[in-house]
Amino acid sequence: MDLISRARAGDGEAFRALTEPHRRELQVHCYRMLASLQDAEDALQDTMLAAWQGLAGFQGRASIRTWLYRIATNRCLSTLRSAGRRPAKEWDSSRFELPEPTRLGEAVWLEPFPDALLEGVTEVPLGPEARYEQLESISLAFMTALQLLPPRQLAALILRDVLGFRASEVAAMLDSTVASVTSALNRARVSLQRQNPLPQHAPDSSAEDAIVAKFVRAYESGNVDALVMLLTDDSFSSMPPIPLEYHGRDAVAALCACILRAGPGFDLVPTRANGQPAFGAYLRTPDGIRRGTGLLLLTLRGDFICGITRFDGSVLPWFGLPTAL
Repeated sequence: MDLISRARAGDGEAFRALTEPHRRELQVHCYRMLASLQDAEDALQDTMLAAWQGLAGFQGRASIRTWLYRIATNRCLSTLRSAGRRPAKEWDSSRFELPEPTRLGEAVWLEPFPDALLEGVTEVPLGPEARYEQLESISLAFMTALQLLPPRQLAALILRDVLGFRASEVAAMLDSTVASVTSALNRARVSLQRQNPLPQHAPDSSAEDAIVAKFVRAYESGNVDALVMLLTDDSFSSMPPIPLEYHGRDAVAALCACILRAGPGFDLVPTRANGQPAFGAYLRTPDGIRRGTGLLLLTLRGDFICGITRFDGSVLPWFGLPTAL
């Protein structure tokens, strides 16, 4: 008896053998759709439950992998359309009084994705229609741009341009037509082109190490001038889900000065998120305990930093980092 027949007969081990090879890539897919690790995990669990309960209806016209992507995509679309999506968050000004932002961000709900969860996913063969590399399509800039797309355009672009499914396959997943999918995809591509989310001239590993080391020295010593020297003219800083954005070197410098000169300083613990260098930021306190205040993620271009994104300290455990040192 084959795995599908055994799974249909209620064999849980057979079902796991069918689905486990696709679990990690489905989690990344749900994250791309929802921009939230927590929501992606919920959608993944819903997908697996729906697949287990609906295996009797699996016709075999598509592969198990394609069938699972159909379920996962529609679970994510339901989440995106629900009224319960989490709103923007206000900044707690009890510790730092921030300078006036350049603007308020449009895509405020965005969480980082640990590189440890990408293991094996970037080696999954892509379909013939894929236009992006796996790592660049998980970058923070790309994820931010995706969140500005309407749900069906978002699904069409990820399934076609990121994963490389054919238009006919995507139409079947979305219970739509090839013409409708193509139209949604074209509109999504135009929107994405305006955002221009892909990093240009990303550094190689040795150059990245050098930039990161300079950043750590400047940040930990509170040397704002040295930090500013690492920034591009068009650098930016944001702190989702707080909708404040700072654009341009002067604005980012003012933000960094406000944070670094307001207290006893920080220690940084390295990690990686969204294929980019990141750090747990720990505030030094008089009692000798360094308290985790957030995760800093760097976007690099050439030999410079073009983006610094701060996430709340609640994400630190996702990266195996403690809440205090």
